[in-house]
Amino acid sequence: MTARPEVAHSRSDDAQAPDDPGRQESEAERIDRNLMDLLQELRVAGLGIQVLFGFLLSLPFSARFGRLDAAQRQLYVAAVVLAALATAQLSAPVAYHRILFRHHQKARVLQVANRLALGGLASVGLAISCAVWLVVGVVDHGAPAVLLGALAPCALVTLWFVLPLLALVRTEEGGSGRA
Repeated sequence: MTARPEVAHSRSDDAQAPDDPGRQESEAERIDRNLMDLLQELRVAGLGIQVLFGFLLSLPFSARFGRLDAAQRQLYVAAVVLAALATAQLSAPVAYHRILFRHHQKARVLQVANRLALGGLASVGLAISCAVWLVVGVVDHGAPAVLLGALAPCALVTLWFVLPLLALVRTEEGGSGRA
């Protein structure tokens, strides 16, 4: 048998990412993976807000829009502004990445993009909630409309923020974070 030459690696065989002890990757590999994961997540969230934003932008041109009362118009304006803000927040990491591309700032891009993504998700949730409240208020009135309108933000906050934070708390308390 002939001995195989040693291959130089850019990372130690014992290197593990601090956020995932089961992975054997360098810090640079971890940042690359996390950034690619985040950008993929932003594509999904961005598509959803674009559909909502497009729908909201078309509403004033419908015949029924003129029959909205003052509160419904304010709710509509809030939904449009929040959808615009969400679009800006969810697309900003792409621009940020493009501007800092090849300037060895991936860790900073990841940090800022993560904050923008969380802010964007909060804005998406609020925009969705306003849109649901508006539609339910046009279709129905009174207590059912208020109840159904309130259900959307409660569901979004629970699914998007409370459940992941509870999982994080359990993991930090020593529980298994794996499903």
